[in-house]
Amino acid sequence: MQKSVIIIGAGLGGLFTGAFLAKEGMEVTLLEKNATIGGGLQSFRLFGETFDTGMHVVGGMYPGGNIYKICRYLGILDQVRLRDVDDNCTDQLYFAEDQMYYRIAKGREGFVSSLASYFPQERENLERYVAAVFDMTEQIDLFNLRPSQGRLSLFTGSDDFLMAANEFIAKYVEDEKLRSVLAYMNPLYGGRANQTPAYIHAVISTLYIRGASRFVDGSFRFADLLAGVIRQHGGHIVTDDGVDCVEVVDRHVDYVKTVSGKTYTADYYISDIHPCTLLGLMDGRAMPKSYWERLNAIPNSHSAFSLYVKMKEGSFPYMNYSEYYMTRYADVWHFADCRWPLGFLLMTPPESHQGAYSTKVLVTAPMSFDMVRQWEHTRVGRRGDAYEQWKKECAEELLTLIEEMHPGFRDHIEAVNTASPLTIRDYYGVKEGSICGFSKDCRHIALSQVPVVTKISNLLLTGQNNNLHGFCGVPLTAINTCEAILGVNTIINRINECEVNC
Repeated sequence: MQKSVIIIGAGLGGLFTGAFLAKEGMEVTLLEKNATIGGGLQSFRLFGETFDTGMHVVGGMYPGGNIYKICRYLGILDQVRLRDVDDNCTDQLYFAEDQMYYRIAKGREGFVSSLASYFPQERENLERYVAAVFDMTEQIDLFNLRPSQGRLSLFTGSDDFLMAANEFIAKYVEDEKLRSVLAYMNPLYGGRANQTPAYIHAVISTLYIRGASRFVDGSFRFADLLAGVIRQHGGHIVTDDGVDCVEVVDRHVDYVKTVSGKTYTADYYISDIHPCTLLGLMDGRAMPKSYWERLNAIPNSHSAFSLYVKMKEGSFPYMNYSEYYMTRYADVWHFADCRWPLGFLLMTPPESHQGAYSTKVLVTAPMSFDMVRQWEHTRVGRRGDAYEQWKKECAEELLTLIEEMHPGFRDHIEAVNTASPLTIRDYYGVKEGSICGFSKDCRHIALSQVPVVTKISNLLLTGQNNNLHGFCGVPLTAINTCEAILGVNTIINRINECEVNC
């Protein structure tokens, strides 16, 4: 008999999980609270432009990469619209402390050579460091889409995996400035000194050293492709009607009810929303008290403040790479602190007929939710004048810093809009507006590792709060979730069979 599944939330995790299960013959229904699917892949129209809600740098989409293989298996590879960043500059870093620029090149040799040009005495150490990073990710079966030995875990648990990322870098590199430069991607995964496990740093670094891409004409198009796979195989996606209640009896989900009052039943239920948000949809006795307490005790990664900038026509150059602004070298490890802004990412998103100039700029600055906590009980559009004034002041602070890298930047602006951690919390349904899911802590790794299986027999989890977050980590977690239903290695084997036969 065909098994059925209800997926709560049509974010990246819900869409990948739904696409896998639908393709494998299950009857899939996704229930999404927003009018638009995609979660962090959502895009919106403003000032006559399409803006992505998040800043997306895509790894794993090179030939042979894990996401490349997954997209081939799902039958959407030739429809994905991406543009590779420049080989000679994937990222440009600016440290205000000494007004120093660093340009990072693509590939293992390019990465080492580009940084060795600034730190020639560290070339040998850089080679050792990169080799160690790649060796660590090579050990991870799931990352490499290799059949596992019955484990539904992302990492192997070796000593290096659970070393703090800053200690891992220091193990190979002597120059303190270079150590901070090597940690420049911390905003992408909430990296913190003495907390973030080395395996997270290694996975993210490996992806972008091998080559990164960016969505063309909006990330929402990728969400639509995944939705197409679900519908092609008979699945359904319901939008603008989120789940309001999860009815659990004897550790078994009987049904879910949406805001509109509709009831849905299935053999399995999968949650793509924040686990703490999910708990709020259940009776307090649905889960063991210890499980509730554990999930609520896990700290969340930082949130962000964003600028969506419409540029005057033909005035600001298109950059086929991302820019990182850093204050001091030591601050690279403290983006989640209340001192703000400690840095930001700046991107000019590519369009189909991209010319020499960009029509828009996205700026994302990591921010602690504590900065907006005084307004946490307010709703969108009803936060008050003080909140609006605070947002304007934050925007001005960021624009002042941007002027350091791009003098006269303000003169090129036609219009600006902003989003705060409250915006992220309310539109994504994410606790404290976290952009990287639960914070991982190598000192308490058991606390921050949330299995996809739960204490409820037919309820599973997917999304960025399990294993890894981001465009690579979430699809891998979706595989974990699906294989908890279909059997270990079922999806992995299908993906590899496709590589041989396609």
